[in-house]
Amino acid sequence: MPVSVSIVRDPRFRAHRPGPHHPETPLRLASVDQAIDRALEEQEFVCEEIEPASASLDDLERVHDPAYVRRVLSTEGRPHVFDPDTITSEGSIEAARLAAGSTIELARRVADGRSPPGLALVRPPGHHATRDRAMGFCLFNNIAVAARHLIDTGRAERIAIYDWDIHHGNGTQDIFFEDDRVLYMSTHQAAPFYPGTGAAHETGRGRGAGTTVNVPLPAGTDDDTLLAVTRTVLSSKVRSFRPDMILISAGFDAYTDDPIGQFRISVEGFGTLASMWRDLAESIANGRIAAVLEGGYHLGGLGQCVRQMLKSWAGLA
Repeated sequence: MPVSVSIVRDPRFRAHRPGPHHPETPLRLASVDQAIDRALEEQEFVCEEIEPASASLDDLERVHDPAYVRRVLSTEGRPHVFDPDTITSEGSIEAARLAAGSTIELARRVADGRSPPGLALVRPPGHHATRDRAMGFCLFNNIAVAARHLIDTGRAERIAIYDWDIHHGNGTQDIFFEDDRVLYMSTHQAAPFYPGTGAAHETGRGRGAGTTVNVPLPAGTDDDTLLAVTRTVLSSKVRSFRPDMILISAGFDAYTDDPIGQFRISVEGFGTLASMWRDLAESIANGRIAAVLEGGYHLGGLGQCVRQMLKSWAGLA
């Protein structure tokens, strides 16, 4: 069986420990690893495991304010409370740099045609981190760092980002709100659900006018509704934008039993959604698509959703 998907994983991501009762627990990756290992045993797909890498200072400062980067890095090796939700431990900063760098490594290998599409299984997540603020469990904006790296190194001129996490990726939107090289699209539970941003009228500013697309949805949104948004709204936006590559903020807290989210997306629904986006990448971006893990807090559900996503991508190889 040929290699069909790529993954990045590493035990060091579990060294980020925000607290015994925090939902963003190292057990999330334990659940994912167990599900993937079972899938590999059952020969559902074959993975290329990409070595993780740490983000350089230059990579981080491409999207974050240098003073903010220095402030975060200054807490390395000791616990720190950035806000009531965003708490670090001794190993968190190394994990955060590794998360951003590993997302870069996966994205550029896919962009260069050296590895098949895949998923960076990293933590802490990233899509709430703004240019100068840690929030929502996030320190560095992994997907934004990877997108800017691809553009600045000449691997892409235009990138489309789709964020299917149930929470709006306010940080990613903030970073690219005035950038016409990045199309940012998000489906999410509508405000006042956290973080309260992502209204439909938030569409970009200046050169980036029209390159932000928000589709806020009500609690209880199911598979049919979420898939219809891609089919009827987002796919046409992507085709008009003509990206060189697609990046996915793959949060699985829209899963039906997630303790934080209030959507009703099934394991099979995530598989279908992933297939639709890989199909889009095949038709408009030469198959170049990569994803990074964001949320997802039902431990059993998270592992099964990731397994289904990889299985669906492998079936399109």
